[in-house]
Amino acid sequence: MLEVADSDLKTFPLDHHGLIAAVCKDLQIADRIDQLLPVHDARVVSPGRAVVALILNGLGFTNRRLYLTPQFFASKPVERLLDAPIQAQDLNDYALGHALDDLSAYGVSRLFGTVAFGIALDHKLLGGLAHLDSTSISVSGEYEQPSGEDGEPAVIHLTHGHSKDKRPDLKQAVLSLVVNGPSQMPIWMDALDGNSSDKKSFHETIAKVREFQKQINLEADFKWVADSALYSSGSLLAQNEYLWLTRVPETILEAKACVSQEDEAISWKPQEGGYKYAETLSVHGNIPQRWLLVYSEQAYAREKTTLEKNLTKEEAQLKKDIGHLGSHVFGCEKDAEEELVKLAKEYPLYRFQGQLIPVKKYARKGKPAAGDEATLVGYTIDLVLERNEEAVSKLLNKKGRFILATNDMDSESYPAARMLAEYKAQQGVERGFRFLKDPWFMVDSVFLKSPRRIEALMMVMTLCLLVYNVAQYYLRNKLRKTGETLPNQLEKEVQNPTLRWIFQIMEGLGIARIESGPEAVRVLVTNMTPLRKKIIRLFGPTACRMHGLNPESAF
Repeated sequence: MLEVADSDLKTFPLDHHGLIAAVCKDLQIADRIDQLLPVHDARVVSPGRAVVALILNGLGFTNRRLYLTPQFFASKPVERLLDAPIQAQDLNDYALGHALDDLSAYGVSRLFGTVAFGIALDHKLLGGLAHLDSTSISVSGEYEQPSGEDGEPAVIHLTHGHSKDKRPDLKQAVLSLVVNGPSQMPIWMDALDGNSSDKKSFHETIAKVREFQKQINLEADFKWVADSALYSSGSLLAQNEYLWLTRVPETILEAKACVSQEDEAISWKPQEGGYKYAETLSVHGNIPQRWLLVYSEQAYAREKTTLEKNLTKEEAQLKKDIGHLGSHVFGCEKDAEEELVKLAKEYPLYRFQGQLIPVKKYARKGKPAAGDEATLVGYTIDLVLERNEEAVSKLLNKKGRFILATNDMDSESYPAARMLAEYKAQQGVERGFRFLKDPWFMVDSVFLKSPRRIEALMMVMTLCLLVYNVAQYYLRNKLRKTGETLPNQLEKEVQNPTLRWIFQIMEGLGIARIESGPEAVRVLVTNMTPLRKKIIRLFGPTACRMHGLNPESAF
């Protein structure tokens, strides 16, 4: 048994961070960034290495803020993870802050696009569909808004806007994201003003990406998929320069009529998963397009439940209001009848049966004398409330329905079933947003000194999502190709484990460094198990070397 003095033995938790570092190295994230940004000889940590450090922190799921990164790395084998002679104390707020400044000075969208497109092309991860969506990122604190300077990229304006976080009390920035390919990797991100509108920003993001594709000589164009904010006669339909698939806003009269059709009047085609659809043609905005009216059983059940809850809540409030209204005296019959008409218009899902009751009073207070006659002073309304079942039924008839539209008129090569499948894949970008907003992720609200650094950190957050999605895709693809499996949380052997679960399996893995002399050093990986070895080998030669395994034994 080997015995060593405490001063000769140092241990470092490795956990899942070795896998993340290996993926970052395989994707050449640090090298790609350092090739684009200026080299500062005085700095120990290059911008690329700083970004990888932030990715390791972000995917560490420890909920540490940016300024706690040195604390995060204090116990980690930093040199091994970053593949450079860097210590934890080198990863301080000065080094990381200046790296963020470098990212912002270059332009975060252009920098991210160059890195992401490079990775997608090198690893054959680029697909034909580009899914576009946006989310808000809440920020806390006061920020000085720098004035735009000549030659520098525009700076996002942190301000109040429509909060998708349901935090209207906080200022925010908006992150616009484009997801592409089989790994659902983000290939473009835009950091936008907090009050930016999707109806405008979606078209601006698409224009930027298409221009960038020209700059890198990427001839293949994408088909763009987004929600109804993309569908506008002033932009999308006026230009019609690329293929698109989007949801039609039901504010359009033609769409409203289409959704409101009686069920028996529609020629539905049933689909798996509780869907059915009916296809029609439209020339809305003078652009020939195919419309797909879609019905979802799950959406119908969800929307019906929501409607019932809202009606119950509204009905309870209406009964209280009617009780108060019953004590109000109207000056004449006309005023009382107008109030009934107003209620009927304001609440079309209810019927109001009202009876006018005359209100008479005697001229003098007290007990009326013989022969005194009461004078008519007004009317009260005795109201009975009931649901307008016919109106409710018509409203329910529209529930669970939505309209998809595309300008791809070739129904043979692009059938309706594929339209629906590709729009449902929009959930990929929505899952990406849920990932970024996970409370165990690096930020749920951002604490930084300047808007420039915030937009740079938004780029780093998106790189975290890129690394996570690519790594998960790589692992699942390797399992399918090799026929291997891994146990899930229920100990069932599967070929589609989540990367988060794999990270949990790796918890407890460590590095032991034994120094028995000035130059005699042994480094051991501790708590290695057959399952952990299998996972590491599935990740490939770089991961094997990171964990001290023979690279030739990788799958």
